[in-house]
Amino acid sequence: MDFELRRAREKLQKEQKERKEKAKLKVERERKANEEAKRQREAIEAAQRSRRIDAAEAQLKADQLMEESLLAGRGIMFYRLLEAVPFQGNGDKIKLPPSCFNELSDQGAFDKGPLYFQLSPVNEEGSLNIDGADQESRRTTHSGVLEFTAEEGSVGLPPHVWQNLFAAETQNTHMIEVRYAWLSKGTYAKLQPDRIGFSDLPNHKAILETSLRQHATLSQDDIFTVNYGELTYKLRVLELKPATSVSVLETDIEVDIVSPDSDTERTEQNVLKPLTFGKPEYGLVDEGNYVYYKFSVDNDIWEIVSSGVARVEVRIEAEADGGDTDLYVSRHPLIFPTQHQHEWSSYDIGSKTLILGSTDKNFTVGNYSIGIYGFKGKTKYHVSVSVEDNSNRTVGQPAGSSSSSMEMDTVECKNCKRNIPSRTIALHEAYCSRHNVVCQHAGCGVVLRVEEAKNHVHCDKCGQAFQQGEMEKHMKVFHEPLRCPCGIVFEKEQMVQHQASSCPLRLIVCRFCGDMVQAGSSAPDARDRLRGLSEHESLCGSRTAPCDSCGRSVMLKDMDIHHIAVHQKN
Repeated sequence: MDFELRRAREKLQKEQKERKEKAKLKVERERKANEEAKRQREAIEAAQRSRRIDAAEAQLKADQLMEESLLAGRGIMFYRLLEAVPFQGNGDKIKLPPSCFNELSDQGAFDKGPLYFQLSPVNEEGSLNIDGADQESRRTTHSGVLEFTAEEGSVGLPPHVWQNLFAAETQNTHMIEVRYAWLSKGTYAKLQPDRIGFSDLPNHKAILETSLRQHATLSQDDIFTVNYGELTYKLRVLELKPATSVSVLETDIEVDIVSPDSDTERTEQNVLKPLTFGKPEYGLVDEGNYVYYKFSVDNDIWEIVSSGVARVEVRIEAEADGGDTDLYVSRHPLIFPTQHQHEWSSYDIGSKTLILGSTDKNFTVGNYSIGIYGFKGKTKYHVSVSVEDNSNRTVGQPAGSSSSSMEMDTVECKNCKRNIPSRTIALHEAYCSRHNVVCQHAGCGVVLRVEEAKNHVHCDKCGQAFQQGEMEKHMKVFHEPLRCPCGIVFEKEQMVQHQASSCPLRLIVCRFCGDMVQAGSSAPDARDRLRGLSEHESLCGSRTAPCDSCGRSVMLKDMDIHHIAVHQKN
């Protein structure tokens, strides 16, 4: 009986314990469920608060951007997100889709003057919330507009704008913001070349002015490219006034050119080193490279030279170490003479001299450049320019009486064709036939010593006579095909003529701006072609200026006709 009661009591206690544990677990589950529900409610409320805050911030930012756009655009609100597409062109003017024209026209943007746009790249997600390193790589620049012919959804960028927006060439698709902006006219700009030598360009500020005519804007930290013939200089915009971005249309800007950074590598070939009369300079030139010097002929030197009593000699002495050089001289504004563009040259092997005298119509007062070209190997040299007395030259003729008396009693030698006195002709011909030979090449007839004849050769292409050792250089210099930067291939003589008269990349002095610029192709206007204007002169001459007599605005290229037709001035 006691056993059964004990078993019943134990069973009851066990059941009570299990019920208590179940009740405890139920309470714990309910507590955890309540806590999880609370956390979810708090998370939902936090997310809702965050969305409300983000929406408010986005609306505030949109309102601020709209206010900034309206302020920057002087009441014009224009914003587009477009795909950047490069195209080849000069200056900073972009191509926009036709729909942009309609939107700007509807807002009256064309009534407010030239159109300017602020351009900014966006990240891949199209968000403007970028920070850290991305903020430094994100650039902003400004531009004008060239035409409204781009495909919808895209914007055409010329090289100047492309390089200022994107740090490196990539194959990725670039999206940029295009905003209408109003810019004030620039009054001051500080520019810094990327390398030395830019200050050697004649009237470099006029060259800048010519390049700026292709631009509508300038922005601080932009890289501005200036082309001078085959040379390219990149200038960074350090400072602008009255704003960090300005308009350069129809305005006069004061420009300061500061020196390149001190750590710029001074290995550029296109640098003019000053050369003093009578003082030689020593140097080293590598094969295929140029070294340049400059000297000036002032009025005092020219007075001596023009009187005929002296001449200017440019001399280069090369060390006999297996190397060889060529010598080129030009008068400014052609400041960097080359193989194809120069006024005087010498291709002699070893040392060489150029004589500039009063009989040379191209030689006068001015600045001159000397180009030393490394034709073969690495050559040590010393170059000098000096004024030499003409009295040292060996000139003169036999006295008239003796000359006439000899001519009266002379016989022509059958071998060398010289007039020899008749009394010695037999002895002369016997000696001449043993020791001298006549070159049988057509048109040559040079009398040579027998031992010299084997070194006397003629070029198969042009027929010129040379020593055997000079033929290799002659063939390489004059008959090796050369490719002009414009794409045409000629030999040297044709290349010199091409680059002097018809090459679109040749340098000419513009008759309107006075700057030395690339001529370009034929003028697009038939009347300009009849006037002999180049493509650059046709565009440059289209600028207007007030007439000195009547004040009327006349195109520069029509100014002479205006003076004749209206004011009867020649």
